[in-house]
Amino acid sequence: MNREAATTRRKASLKTPTGRKIDRGEAVAKPEKDASVFAHIEALVAEEHRLFAHGELSDEQQKRLGEVQIELDRYWDLLRQRRALREYGRDPSEAHERDADTVKKYLG
Repeated sequence: MNREAATTRRKASLKTPTGRKIDRGEAVAKPEKDASVFAHIEALVAEEHRLFAHGELSDEQQKRLGEVQIELDRYWDLLRQRRALREYGRDPSEAHERDADTVKKYLG
């Protein structure tokens, strides 16, 4: 597929289950609606970077790093849910945090 065709496909309109046409960009690009989720992800990423900057981690730091990474996975999943719901004309507030075991199963 050439670049122009790929760009056209990405810009294509979608229909919601109610039949309303929406632009794909409208469906997923709502960072202001997901500000609290983004803020939490950014805080977790910053903490993860601080922990990695220590070099060799203590047992306590390794435990915390694992907790941060699990929470990051859960919040990225939440963000994907919100975007998918919005894309298909549903209320993104229907998204919910899934437990760590469920999200872990999504990872390869």
